[in-house]
Amino acid sequence: MKIIFEKRKSIKQVEESSSFAPKFDKNGLIPVVTSDYKTGEILMHGYMNSYALKKSIEIKQAVYFSRSRKKIWHKGKTSGFIQKIKEVRIDDDQDCVLLKVKVVGGASCHVGYRSCFYRSIPLNSLGKLKLKFKDKKKVFDPKKVYINQKNPTKL
Repeated sequence: MKIIFEKRKSIKQVEESSSFAPKFDKNGLIPVVTSDYKTGEILMHGYMNSYALKKSIEIKQAVYFSRSRKKIWHKGKTSGFIQKIKEVRIDDDQDCVLLKVKVVGGASCHVGYRSCFYRSIPLNSLGKLKLKFKDKKKVFDPKKVYINQKNPTKL
């Protein structure tokens, strides 16, 4: 790939210049927040390694690094729910990426909901909290889409 990240040399360079110098953690990953490009709705959170970030920019589709499977994951390649990138942003200290995407098929969550953030945590509650479902309807049935594949959620 021809995309080259610049070396991080100074705070001014990272925060106030047009230099693209992303900071990956000790595992070589950078967190990614993905939102709907029209509504701003947060769809998911994931991670990219250097290869995934470069590949995403190159093909204009979201490619992540799956920590649970320990491999590159082209979002939607199996399910068909591809995330077409409309804009990529980087935060102030370049250690977090924001993808603004159009989701083909309308779902981003492997559980079947549009967004991975389909539940809320009640505020002003004491004791054992009960999550509230904000999205009540799934976009697809994961058992039909991910036939013979392991669930990526780890306990």
